Amino acid sequence: MTNRSTIVAAARRLAPLAGLAAALLPGLALAAAPNDASGTWLTEDGRARIRTEKCGPQNTNLCGYVVWLKVPLNDKGQPRVDFKNPDPKKQARPSLGLQLIMGLKPQPDGHYGGKIYNADEGKFYDVTMWSDQPSELSVRGCLLGFLCGSQTWNRVSDVVPGQLTGPTNGPGGPRADAEWAPAPKAPAAGAAATGGTKPAPKPAAKPGAAPAAPVEE
Repeated sequence: MTNRSTIVAAARRLAPLAGLAAALLPGLALAAAPNDASGTWLTEDGRARIRTEKCGPQNTNLCGYVVWLKVPLNDKGQPRVDFKNPDPKKQARPSLGLQLIMGLKPQPDGHYGGKIYNADEGKFYDVTMWSDQPSELSVRGCLLGFLCGSQTWNRVSDVVPGQLTGPTNGPGGPRADAEWAPAPKAPAAGAAATGGTKPAPKPAAKPGAAPAAPVEE
């Protein structure tokens, strides 16, 4: 058999395999594409619902807030507060509405990475989040870079009693930390030069009235 015949025969044998690979590639690419990580999620232990949404100056980071607690009151029947926070100024803030996902940055693989706050301990941990399935959010957190664990949060679309549904920093919504709160609008250029206020207009001269004489210093 000549070299040409050998090549032709090999091509014929490989053609079905090439067609199968071409048919599978779009499906593989679709499966690998991450889903939108924004939404409302029930934590794996069922203790809280966390709302995640885009945030940051370019709206590319991912922030998350506690919008529902299974047990919203403490042993004294009072709303739970962030009493273990290392910042004394934050220890009296309510746990409901608390921001715990701190502007995770998008990664090349479609995941988000950054810091998550654990109110049970008053500590921050490194965390990675991504969504391979529209109904699930994968959460992988690490302490000291090697003590790691993973959870799966499930997407929820209903609203239960006690759940915050308002916009972030708005009525009936969660609260963003100062770092991730929407920036106030900058004053206009003319207003900035005068301390944010415009000079009062001078009253018009009455008809026939002589101009005021200059005051000598």
